[in-house]
Amino acid sequence: MNSARLKMIISMAIFGTIGIFVNFIDVPSSMVAVCRGFTGAIFLCLFMIFTGKKISLADIRQNFIRLMITGCLIGINWILLFESYKYIGVANGTLCYYLEPVILVFGAAIIYKERISPLKAICVAIALLGMVFVSGVFPPQEGAALNGFGIALGLGAALFYASVVLLNRGIKNISSYDMTMVQLFFAAAVALPYVLITEDVTAITFDVKTVILLMVVGIIHTGFAYAMYFGAVRELKGQDVAVLSYVDPMLAIVLSMTLLGEEMKVWGILGAVMILGSTLLSELKK
Repeated sequence: MNSARLKMIISMAIFGTIGIFVNFIDVPSSMVAVCRGFTGAIFLCLFMIFTGKKISLADIRQNFIRLMITGCLIGINWILLFESYKYIGVANGTLCYYLEPVILVFGAAIIYKERISPLKAICVAIALLGMVFVSGVFPPQEGAALNGFGIALGLGAALFYASVVLLNRGIKNISSYDMTMVQLFFAAAVALPYVLITEDVTAITFDVKTVILLMVVGIIHTGFAYAMYFGAVRELKGQDVAVLSYVDPMLAIVLSMTLLGEEMKVWGILGAVMILGSTLLSELKK
């Protein structure tokens, strides 16, 4: 196994464990997003300095508006994803989030006039049907009404991340590290006022456990994982990146069921297979 593949697997494995860590952080999801963004941005900045990578202020200025917008969307995306964990668990929240490729297909067709192939259309239909099974709406399952709000949060996170991917296509002539560092900063910046408006900040306490977990999520799951991920993406083919990306959701589901005791019914498991299988099939064909 070459180093690029190993980097990709490690970064995806790290991303796949974030739900477990967030589950044990006793502060609001919006505060987790603030800490994650600022810590990750600072880590990437220090990473670039110590590895001799130049921070191009000219490139950042040239793409500043798009970087600001996408960074804000990332912040909202984090808040929605972490909130979905509270309502439907890490496994189902991750599955909802992995409908992002489906949203991306329609977004690209509308914005960039990309053609939707017959195979792509079939994969989208299978993924959507899988989402129905995961939601518990059909066949009817106990707690489906409550799950609806959590699923809406997860799908909202997927929608915002798909928007980031589409907008990132217009960001030119800038390194991945510069782009991500600025986006993480704005992700935290947009989450901060949300925290101040919606939360009683004086009631939020940071014990030793919370501080350690926030540092881990900010440094390891954000700064370190992004740095390793972008290093691997530059060396791997797109198909390899697509296939290895499925380490993330599969690990998240396994860990949530073994460590958190989350349970998936037969229909939920079928839905998970349909969602992940259809998007993987689409990427493999491409």
